[in-house]
Amino acid sequence: MTPGRALIVGTGPGLSSAMARRLAQAGWTVDLAARNTDKLQGLCAETGAVAHACDATDPAAVAALFDGLDGQADRGGAPKFVLYNASLRASKAILDLDPADVKKAIEISAYGGFLVAQQAAKRMIPAGEGAIFFTGASASVKGYARSSGFAMGKFALRGLAQSLARELHPQGVHIGHFVIDGGIAAEHREGRQNSPETPDKWLEPDAIAETYMAILDQPRSAWTWEVEIRPWVETF
Repeated sequence: MTPGRALIVGTGPGLSSAMARRLAQAGWTVDLAARNTDKLQGLCAETGAVAHACDATDPAAVAALFDGLDGQADRGGAPKFVLYNASLRASKAILDLDPADVKKAIEISAYGGFLVAQQAAKRMIPAGEGAIFFTGASASVKGYARSSGFAMGKFALRGLAQSLARELHPQGVHIGHFVIDGGIAAEHREGRQNSPETPDKWLEPDAIAETYMAILDQPRSAWTWEVEIRPWVETF
């Protein structure tokens, strides 16, 4: 896809930051959305991105985010590419789960994806082009023990992506869902770094970003709607 404006929703350290850097490198104008934008100042300075405070589970806030982007013609107006990367875990035994926490996890992992996709599609369908990607997890296809709250949200997000692929591909909008079937390396988290003793144990964010970019650049005649990304050393 020819570079234009890109929006990443649910931006933090790790994969979304790697995607912001890779998009900027490829010539995209990047916008970042998160509940707390203070953590994004360094990334914005590095990539030329602009940060926007947004609660992805609030329909009015998501609509206002996209309306604001529409009015910024100097940065390309409506985004051509949107990545939904927000999620929340609720990982406890079923008897220990707080229903409010489960509701919040489902809202962030899935409902927010719907709200963002709806606003993106509203702009991409008339343009006849665009791409909307969703970040999934092992829990998108496997409901692990003590992970019911997270699995419900990720299963729902995958269902949304599959449905949208069938609906929007014929209208020129590429839908991609990425099953991240492994742990992601995180410099800010103790014990989540690769080492000479355990090379490639963790999925490197930069490597995952390369896969996203490859799917983004696919010809329309052979679009992929889902990719499973998995470390080659994984045993589960």
